[in-house]
Amino acid sequence: MKAIRIHDDGGPDVLRYEDVPDPEPADGEVLVELRAASLNHLDVWIRKGMPSVPKPRILGADGAGVIAGTDERVVINPGILEDGKMHIVGETRDGTHAELIAVPRGYVHPIPGDLTFEEAAAFPLVFETAYRMLVTRARLQEGEWVLVWGIGGGVATAALAIAKALGAHVVVTSSSDEKLQRAKELGADATVNHATGDVVAAVKEATGGGAHVVVDDVGEATWKRTLDAARADGRIVVCGATTGPNPPAALHRVWWKQLSILGSTMGTPEDFQGVYDLIAAGRARPVVDAVFPLADARLAHERLEAGEQLGKIILSI
Repeated sequence: MKAIRIHDDGGPDVLRYEDVPDPEPADGEVLVELRAASLNHLDVWIRKGMPSVPKPRILGADGAGVIAGTDERVVINPGILEDGKMHIVGETRDGTHAELIAVPRGYVHPIPGDLTFEEAAAFPLVFETAYRMLVTRARLQEGEWVLVWGIGGGVATAALAIAKALGAHVVVTSSSDEKLQRAKELGADATVNHATGDVVAAVKEATGGGAHVVVDDVGEATWKRTLDAARADGRIVVCGATTGPNPPAALHRVWWKQLSILGSTMGTPEDFQGVYDLIAAGRARPVVDAVFPLADARLAHERLEAGEQLGKIILSI
């Protein structure tokens, strides 16, 4: 089969479109003929060098296709629980940027609703992550306000969709006015350009005092404003820190406003089922940014690293 595989750490130039042996399903696994896969920042981090990931490695966590030899359209849940530990497809085992993949049968689900292969490949990892942040960890309630930093990225776009599906109001930020306009079309109740505008003032004005929940995976560049934009008794939920993990803690803000700071990582099968049900019911839908042929994975990686996307970048297989 053909696959995108890395043998060395580096930039998009280390991605190889090459022939690799077909996977052989183990007991309890099924073979999936992939039709579409998406990119995640995880793929970039692995490509640049994660010591825990052996090489060569086929990248890709998310994928959709058909069970080999059938017409059964399926999507893969990339968070596989084994021996009490979470294993992500494409990190601890070969991934979805290939023509075929073998995965445990319990982690393959019918494509929900009328989603295309491309849309199905766009939701699992980021929607599961955002669902756990908002629902399982932050306990988001109908009518509450959510601040989402950096609309355009997969988790941020998923957080917008899930929050609106649950009856919440959402403020999103971006340095791109074009992305902010697109976010309004996707349901954002308020927007602010975080490069030119006063995010804290805009959030307080829109929400009447501050966000009940803040979704922050940026870290050092946004942390002070996150603390200031949250209302008293607000919940701040963190799943990453792309600009650095060690901002000044500003603990006086935490105790004075009685804030809850919640960490969140990936999601459980229950989180996946929760977001799957929202999508199957038509209450939330993934956003596809652009589609590239599998052989053009380098161009897809370049677009992701440039931060040009709004939604998910897809590889068509």
